[in-house]
Amino acid sequence: MTKVSGNIRKMQSKLDSPVDYKLPLFDVLEPNHLVPLNQLLGKQIAITFENAINCVVTGKKIKKAYGEGMSYDAFMSSPLAVESIIRPELSRIHEGIALRDLEWETQNHLQPHYTYLSNTSGLKVGVTRTTQIPTRWIDQGATQALIIAETPYRQAAGLIEVALKNHLADKTNWQMMLKSNPVHIDLLGAKEKFAALIPDELKQWIKPDTTETIIQYPILRYPEKIKSLKLDTNPLIEGVLTGIKGQYLMINDQFVINIRSHTGYLISFEY
Repeated sequence: MTKVSGNIRKMQSKLDSPVDYKLPLFDVLEPNHLVPLNQLLGKQIAITFENAINCVVTGKKIKKAYGEGMSYDAFMSSPLAVESIIRPELSRIHEGIALRDLEWETQNHLQPHYTYLSNTSGLKVGVTRTTQIPTRWIDQGATQALIIAETPYRQAAGLIEVALKNHLADKTNWQMMLKSNPVHIDLLGAKEKFAALIPDELKQWIKPDTTETIIQYPILRYPEKIKSLKLDTNPLIEGVLTGIKGQYLMINDQFVINIRSHTGYLISFEY
């Protein structure tokens, strides 16, 4: 077996049939290994927690990660954890007002954004930068996606999402997402229905594009029962890799591990 070590980062993905996944491992803050995962389907893998977590912002060792692999100080101060990431309607950078970091928010939030519909564990609405498509949809485990609106800055996309999430989910039920593919949804019909609910002052951003994205994942079998494992309490996770969806690895048809939630964890990966 091959053995590599490093600090976890979220899986990289490329839209293909099925999605092509790779696992980045860092030497603290520097890229070190990139493990191709699709070719490991049906094969034995082992993930061993080396009892160390490094902050993805500063690199220092931490006992507990906040957000996605940050120390508490970084989580409270870094633009990577600014509140407008989770709640885009709070962004004010288009007014020249930064919530944490003017340069970062200008580069990331004063940019074109999409509000979209996707089918993950069912129909949901979401927001992302235009440059994050289709990665955002893949990370959520969506099987279908369709853009509703394209806005010139983050807050506008967030306000459209707020108007629609009174009628739609804005979160994914991860257990349902991992148990099977959801029932196919008429996204074009849903777009027409929900676009009518967008406030008049935001309707100018509705995108007439009807291009639907269909996403397939590398899955041999869906698990009948799902048990989510954390490296903190299960420092050795091993078995046959039976599927990859969203940011989850499926193992032995029964266990899943959320790679993204272990960002910064130092592991050994054997395959």
